[in-house]
Amino acid sequence: MAKVRIYLRKSLTFVRIISVTPLSLPPAVSTISPFSSPFYVLAKSAGSRCNLSCAYCYYLEKSKLYGQGEAQVMDDAMLERFVRSYIEAQTTPSVLFTWHGGETLMRPLSFYRRAVALQRKYAAGRVIDNCIQTNGTLLTDEWCRFFRDEGWLVGVSIDGPQPIHDHYRRTRSGRPSFVQVMKGIEMLRRHGVEWNALAVVNDLNVGDPLGFYRFFRSIDCHYLQFTPIVERLQPHADGRRLAAVDEAGAGGMLPMSVTPEAWGTFLCTLFDEWVHHDVGQCFVQLFDSTLANWMGQPPGICTLAPTCGHAAALEWNGDVYSCDHFVFPEYRLGNLREQSFVEMMYSERQRAFGQAKRTTLPNRCRQCPWLFACNGECPKNRFLHTPEGEPGLNYLCKGYRQFFSHVAPYMDWMKQELLHQRPPAAIVSLLQRDPHAFD
Repeated sequence: MAKVRIYLRKSLTFVRIISVTPLSLPPAVSTISPFSSPFYVLAKSAGSRCNLSCAYCYYLEKSKLYGQGEAQVMDDAMLERFVRSYIEAQTTPSVLFTWHGGETLMRPLSFYRRAVALQRKYAAGRVIDNCIQTNGTLLTDEWCRFFRDEGWLVGVSIDGPQPIHDHYRRTRSGRPSFVQVMKGIEMLRRHGVEWNALAVVNDLNVGDPLGFYRFFRSIDCHYLQFTPIVERLQPHADGRRLAAVDEAGAGGMLPMSVTPEAWGTFLCTLFDEWVHHDVGQCFVQLFDSTLANWMGQPPGICTLAPTCGHAAALEWNGDVYSCDHFVFPEYRLGNLREQSFVEMMYSERQRAFGQAKRTTLPNRCRQCPWLFACNGECPKNRFLHTPEGEPGLNYLCKGYRQFFSHVAPYMDWMKQELLHQRPPAAIVSLLQRDPHAFD
C-alpha cells in the first residue's frame, strides 16, 4: 500500500505518494487511497502577521492588499466555514490541513484547539491530519504538548548556522532569532513532536553548501527542505515592492536572491555530501523528488511536476488565491463566503493556471533532455526570455541544468535499485568502497 510523507515548505505543503521499497523512504505519517485530482489549501490563520521581519520575506507585504485598520487574522466564523467547507470538498477518506503564515503561532493555542474540535465535528468518518509551519520562536511546552497529543507535524524555518540565520531572520526590533529557534527545536524534540526543517537559500548561505548541510546534520535534522530566493522588485501604488511573474521587475532582483550559477553549484556540492554519507538517513526534499521523476513517479513537489494549480492559499478573510506565490490581485479566485472550494479550485480559470505550467514552456525547454526532471520548475521564476527570444524561461535554468547533469549517473543507479526492490541507500556503501564509482 502506498505510504504518504507530509513535507513542509514555505510556498507549499504537499503530500507525496510513493509505492517503492519502504526501506528507502522516511516513515509514514498516514496512509491514503489514490484520487484523481486532489487539491490542498494553505490556510493563513494569522494573515501576514509575524513577530519576525525577515529581510527577504515575500509575504509580509501582503497586508497592504487589505485595509490597515483591520486585525487581519482569521476569526472563529471563518475558521468554522473553512474547516467545514474544506472537509466537505474532499473526495478521499483522509484530509490534510495546512496552517501557514505569517507566523501561525501569532494565533492563540485556543484557536487551534477550536480547529481540532471543528475537524472532529465535521469529519464524518474521515481521517484528519494537520501540519503547521512556524519560525519556532514562540514555541512553548504547552504548544509542544498540543502538537504531540494531536499528532501534528511541525515545520520549523531556520536558515543554517547562527551567523547566517541571524543576518536576515530578525525580529521587528532588529534582534536576532537563532537562539530562540533552537530552543523551540529542543522543545519539540523533548516532547516527541515530529518536525521538519525549512531553509531559505539566499545570497549568503548559497556560498557555503557544506557548512549549510552539515549544520542541519549536526542538529539531528532528518527531513530537510530548502527553497531559493528568487524575487524581483516592482513598486506598486499600495506600497508592495515585489513583482508578479507577469510584471516587469523594473527594480531588478531582490539583493538576497541567488544567482543561477550559485544555485547549481550549491545543489551539486550538497548532493555529493548527501549521496556519499546520508542516503536513507537524511531525507532531502529536492533529491527525493528528483529521484521520483527519474522513476516516472509523481514528484510530490509542485515545482518539479508537469502541472500545478492544486494548492491554493486561503487568506484570513476568506479570499482564495491560485497559489501562495501568486497572492496578487490578478490571481484572486474569489472568497469562501461567496463561493465554494469546489467552484474555485475546479474552475476553468484555476485549471488554466495549472495547465499553463506545461503549455507555456518555450521550445528550449521542450527540447531539453532534463525536461522530465525539471518541467520548467516554478512558474513564478519563469520571467526570462530564451536566446531565441521566447518568453517563459526559468531564471534558475542554468543551475538546474548543471544539477541534473551532475546527478544523472547516481539517479540512474538508484533507479535500478528501486526497480529491483532494493533500497537506494546502498549507494552509500558503494561510494565508500569506491568514491569515484560514478566519475
